Amino acid sequence: MKPLKEVAGAYLALSDAQRQLLESNYDEAAANCRKAMEISRTMPLEEAFDHAGFDAFCHAGLAEALAGLGSFEEALLSADKALHHFNRRGELNQDEGKLWISAVYSRALALDGLGRGAEAMPEFKKAVEMIEERKGETPGKERMIEVANDRIAKLGVSNQQKKLGYKAWWEFWS
Repeated sequence: MKPLKEVAGAYLALSDAQRQLLESNYDEAAANCRKAMEISRTMPLEEAFDHAGFDAFCHAGLAEALAGLGSFEEALLSADKALHHFNRRGELNQDEGKLWISAVYSRALALDGLGRGAEAMPEFKKAVEMIEERKGETPGKERMIEVANDRIAKLGVSNQQKKLGYKAWWEFWS
């Protein structure tokens, strides 16, 4: 039997983090995601609890919080940990779907924040596509789509400016 107190505490902390993310309260959201993982780790591994899945849920929220705080290296690590789980599962059900989208979106924010726009652009496009294909409600989807489309436009302009200023090596010698 699962220790009900630990399960309830872990899910409560994760729920609080999700609410705080919607309020852009990133410090508290990050703290609650970490708290949820700490609580879940107190449960014995032999318990019938999906430790890997729960950690993926927590890392999806943590990645978004860290990206909001500007901790892009850490956000990228958390997003990649979450995506490792979600991409292997390949399902987009009610709860996991929201967090999978959040992890893709947070990965895009982190890559963009690290100056890796060429890698961020397809992640932003993927996040928008996932949100638009999703049948259920995704909390904060309007904000996510707006930010993603804005970043896609800026990254596109940035790439065009780089191409306009490009000169081949032989052009310098003629």
